[in-house]
Amino acid sequence: MRVTQRVRKILDGYESDNPGTKANLARILMEGKLGGSGRLVILPVDQGFEHGPARSFAPNPAAYDPHYHFSLAIEAGLSAYAAPLGMIEAGADSFAGAIPTILKVNSSNSLATTKDQAVTGTVADALRLGCSAIGFTIYPGSEYAFDQMEELRELAEEAKSAGLVVVVWSYPRGPALDKAAETAVDICAYAAHMAALLGAHIIKVKPPTETVSLDAAKKVYAEQQIDISTLAKRVEHVVQSCFNGRRIVVFSGGEAKGLEGLYEEVRGLRDGGANGSIIGRNTFQRPKADALAMLGRIVEIYQGKA
Repeated sequence: MRVTQRVRKILDGYESDNPGTKANLARILMEGKLGGSGRLVILPVDQGFEHGPARSFAPNPAAYDPHYHFSLAIEAGLSAYAAPLGMIEAGADSFAGAIPTILKVNSSNSLATTKDQAVTGTVADALRLGCSAIGFTIYPGSEYAFDQMEELRELAEEAKSAGLVVVVWSYPRGPALDKAAETAVDICAYAAHMAALLGAHIIKVKPPTETVSLDAAKKVYAEQQIDISTLAKRVEHVVQSCFNGRRIVVFSGGEAKGLEGLYEEVRGLRDGGANGSIIGRNTFQRPKADALAMLGRIVEIYQGKA
């Protein structure tokens, strides 16, 4: 596998990792249409767990089939495909080696009343299925955040010792955070920084809004004149919060939205120095032809062509 100078520079930021982990990280960074550029577009399909099958797949019934998502990610030339255990098991043989996979090892569901996630996969599962990485969600601000961090610490240590990459979804939520606070720029940057401190190789957060939520943070943002006037500037601040760009940061696509709004958001992510996007519902809830066209345009945006 050829590794570009840009990817080598990114790998240099991970000074404690063994060759196996760096090789898997390089595989993700070199895969697909953005391979070698330092940019990523990842397809995550954990929404069946999170929201239920009909809410996730009824808009595009072909998406009930796990093979559909493997095929979509491969045809679109994406960097990786992330999903829970059963989804990856259902296509592991047919698509072995076709695209890097990320095993999501914890999950929540919309029937639960707590801001927590159950551990639903293991490092052994990831190795057995030929995955390049494990994925884990933490909820900074939740009553269960410390338990989740301890679970992540144990799983990350095991994954790294086995040569796997660790991807952390860091989503602030909990009794002290209202809906606006969950995507406020100060809290988004804080959540991303926590993921970096917990040893994540790839950090996933939501695009930050212009809201500054914490009173203590408002004073600092004002005194230090931190520019959060545009999405690009806010993303730049989040990337800075992840060891000044030494960690890979990707941003979620969120709820389904119009194409032009999505493309404008991706331009802001690109201009702010984000490493890429991880887009689920906005992708697989569209007919495949439409999804491929949309993903092609997103790739072009990250390539600077659109």
